[in-house]
Amino acid sequence: MAAAELLSDEGYRLDGRRPSELRKVRARMGVFEQADGSAYIEQGNTKVLAVVYGPHEVSSTGPELPATLRYLEALRYLEACLPPPLPPFPPPAPQRGHLRMPGRGHQWETPGCHPLPMCPQVLQADGGNYCAGVNAATLALMDAGIPMKDFVCASSAGLAADTALADLSWPEEAAGGPQLALALLPASG
Repeated sequence: MAAAELLSDEGYRLDGRRPSELRKVRARMGVFEQADGSAYIEQGNTKVLAVVYGPHEVSSTGPELPATLRYLEALRYLEACLPPPLPPFPPPAPQRGHLRMPGRGHQWETPGCHPLPMCPQVLQADGGNYCAGVNAATLALMDAGIPMKDFVCASSAGLAADTALADLSWPEEAAGGPQLALALLPASG
């Protein structure tokens, strides 16, 4: 689909939105009682579920696992919800107290606790999957009561025939124009 076909002569997108208009967002927290935190989010027709189990205190009866083993343990835990493997890469050095995205799921570490594995699962894809996953992960962490300095908010943007578009849908992403996924910490400036 050509970029010119993404906008009508009146300036509306294929789904009826104006170029700067976001898709309707619906979100629920606490959708699974057995999880420590969970969230379900719909951004347009994109639907994502994120679940958090933990953090759990490290047992004082045994030795604490080295950071590398805790990282690998978290990756093994996530295997069920991961997409096909990425090309091999060296795992990043663990950092305490930072939300990081090593490309295979999220991990949160707090002093004295095991890693907090999380993997947002895309249930239905209609563009902005990464951004919806970031938003669902943030809501699940909030639901779990994990202390955060700020909440991460994400959205996408792109160009179609020299017109800036906010919150891209699948046809807009598939058109092949320039795209940007942006995650912000709004309270941090």
